[in-house]
Amino acid sequence: MPPVKALIFDVLGTTVDWRSSVVAEFEAMGQKHGVPSGTDWGKLAQQWRANFMKNIYHIALGGSGTLNVDTMHKEMLDELLLTPEWSHIGPLWDESTRKHLVHVWHCLKGWPDSVKGLYALKKQVIVVGLSNGNLSLLIDMAKNADLPWDALLSTEMFNTFKPNSKVYSETLRHLSLPPENCFMVACHMFDLRGAASVGIPTIYVRRPDENPGEQENVKSKKEGGEVDYVVDSFVEIVDIIAAHNA
Repeated sequence: MPPVKALIFDVLGTTVDWRSSVVAEFEAMGQKHGVPSGTDWGKLAQQWRANFMKNIYHIALGGSGTLNVDTMHKEMLDELLLTPEWSHIGPLWDESTRKHLVHVWHCLKGWPDSVKGLYALKKQVIVVGLSNGNLSLLIDMAKNADLPWDALLSTEMFNTFKPNSKVYSETLRHLSLPPENCFMVACHMFDLRGAASVGIPTIYVRRPDENPGEQENVKSKKEGGEVDYVVDSFVEIVDIIAAHNA
């Protein structure tokens, strides 16, 4: 087997837990600005994320739209707060509050295993963050969550979004590596399928509440599935790479 020289990690959802941070800040801003108790902040967060992902797919498939995720998050939040379900919150959250909520995406926390796993893997291979987030967001997040990337790539640099195959082929070009010397690590099958389309082997990471209904059905190729490995933490990948490169 060719040696593994680089691991390419998805960031939002795979490396950091976006949901907990966003829900916590929704709750804080709700209390601060008098939003009625009992509001389902988890539902609002999930709808914000779902609308964002829908827009990402649209652009990845060739549609038009902003490539700056901060701008997109703001547009999606403004649109949600105009819908009947959330319009009672709209007048309570002014422009400053909404911009504050958008900035929360810059300050997400890593999953409990992320930092430990990345530091251990960094001793063996190149660890690369590859995200649909814009670069300033990713830099802030890395500093805030102590994510020790060797390289950090934003799809904004490639004028599209994952899972467009251009993202993965351009990442390989920037790393000066063939696909067989890399692995793509993600908790989303669309991301891993995009990487596999250019020949990059794949590792699926199960993350709580990410892609309900998907992770239960993901299997490794040994089990008749699509991906090379299925793990529950970055720490598990340390042993996989050590064995692979032995």
